[in-house]
Amino acid sequence: MKIDNYVPKNQRREVSDQRIKNLKLMSKVAIFTSSLMYIAYIPEIIQNFSGTPVSPIQPFVATINATLWTLYGWFKTYKDWPLIISNVPGVIFGLVTLVTVYVH
Repeated sequence: MKIDNYVPKNQRREVSDQRIKNLKLMSKVAIFTSSLMYIAYIPEIIQNFSGTPVSPIQPFVATINATLWTLYGWFKTYKDWPLIISNVPGVIFGLVTLVTVYVH
């Protein structure tokens, strides 16, 4: 079973410049929207500091999810930078949200 996207040289196919351009654009949009999703934790962090903590379940699971995807992108044969960059905010904001649930 192959566990990442490495393709031996003799099995590689030519990829058009337009497809590469489209994928790069899609990765930038995905990084932006993923970052917005995790930045949306800021109101929950503020709520935690104001004395009405949110449930820790969702930020805990989001932190684990973002951490796993970040590690997956890091340990692939070729680092998957869009995957890494789009999930690092999830690790950070998820952890901050989780910590502020208990420390407020």
